[in-house]
Amino acid sequence: MPFLYNLTILFTQFLLKIIALFSPKMKLFVDGRKDVFAVLEQKIATNDKTIWFHAASLGEYEQGLPVIEKIKDNYPTHKIIVTFFSPSGYEVRKNNTVADATVYLPLDTPKNAKRFLELVHPDFVFFIKYEFWINYLDQLQKQNIPTYLISGIFREKQLFFKWYGGFYRKALDTFTHFFVQNENSGKLITSLGKSNVTVSGDTRFDRVVAILEKDNTLDFIDQFKNNKTTIVIGSSWPKDESILSEYINSCDHDVKFIIAPHNIKPEQIKQLQNNITKKTVLFSEKENKDLSQFEVFIVDTIGILTRIYSYGDIAYVGGGFGNPGVHNLLEPATFGIPIVIGPNYSHFDEAINLVKIGGCISITNSKELEIAFSGLIQDTEIRHQKGKICGTFVQKNKGATNSILEKITHNKSSK
Repeated sequence: MPFLYNLTILFTQFLLKIIALFSPKMKLFVDGRKDVFAVLEQKIATNDKTIWFHAASLGEYEQGLPVIEKIKDNYPTHKIIVTFFSPSGYEVRKNNTVADATVYLPLDTPKNAKRFLELVHPDFVFFIKYEFWINYLDQLQKQNIPTYLISGIFREKQLFFKWYGGFYRKALDTFTHFFVQNENSGKLITSLGKSNVTVSGDTRFDRVVAILEKDNTLDFIDQFKNNKTTIVIGSSWPKDESILSEYINSCDHDVKFIIAPHNIKPEQIKQLQNNITKKTVLFSEKENKDLSQFEVFIVDTIGILTRIYSYGDIAYVGGGFGNPGVHNLLEPATFGIPIVIGPNYSHFDEAINLVKIGGCISITNSKELEIAFSGLIQDTEIRHQKGKICGTFVQKNKGATNSILEKITHNKSSK
């Protein structure tokens, strides 16, 4: 089985180089890995103490950030190394200030794993949520390096829980401790005979709670809002935008709309703008304009959606009409505003729970969207009630970061 796994990785490596000739995203994936070892040699000395965090993409990085920040505070003499698998994570956060070195993770070959750990030589390692790279885990185990999974999620469909998944189950022996998000994940991993498991919760709650302590002011959004009821549409996809545009065009309530699409390619922004008949302004065109005179604000940039949610009275979070489903609900929820989403949210515990307790409304078509939005606009009592449910939900679920740090500190002191 190891032979077949390694052969698959090598074939994938070859195939990706060909795909990169035609795909800009895959070109980033391939080219970004060419100088990883050189960067590590430059930034890490042989006598440096290091701690390594691995995130698949942007969402996992944001999820692990509260732990990264706490570890950095608790181990000030260590260098923090962050790796990404996906360009969508690395390209957005490659210039973060929390890590001493941020690089792509070289593909999981035995040679790469040995070389990477030789250069990084971490005192301990954190994998965020998932991604189980066999050769890296094998080397970590051989070198007896403490390895933790944080905010882990396990599902019955994963290979670990199949009769033929023994090769992958063996990889789990590497982990010093599993910190999982929910009881179901805890039961699944325990069913494999693991006792080193803690149901610590989801560190994303700590991440979004911390947002409340920051300055979320955006003067241009304040001017655009102009004290009017505002619906913030975050991380929208074309399938979301088709029904949202229909509603915006026909809406006769005195409401402002802010749209922050998931994809901000100029052609898609232009298409969205053309589909809306109301007076619309782009972020990139906002200078020297009286923004209060516009009804729709399209955010054709990245990095400010979280702060924009603080101006919302109602949020729509996109992705729910596609796969794998809806984007992050916790950012608007932490500001205590009601949320509307599409129908595909079964992979996300926070969405399931918020729909169940009434803070979030799931819709399947344009008529249901109209009913949801109109109801929340007109009935301020219901709107505030649902918003309070969201805010309370976030506050009740914070604390995973401290739980993880306490356990790790206890394990180290007991040795």
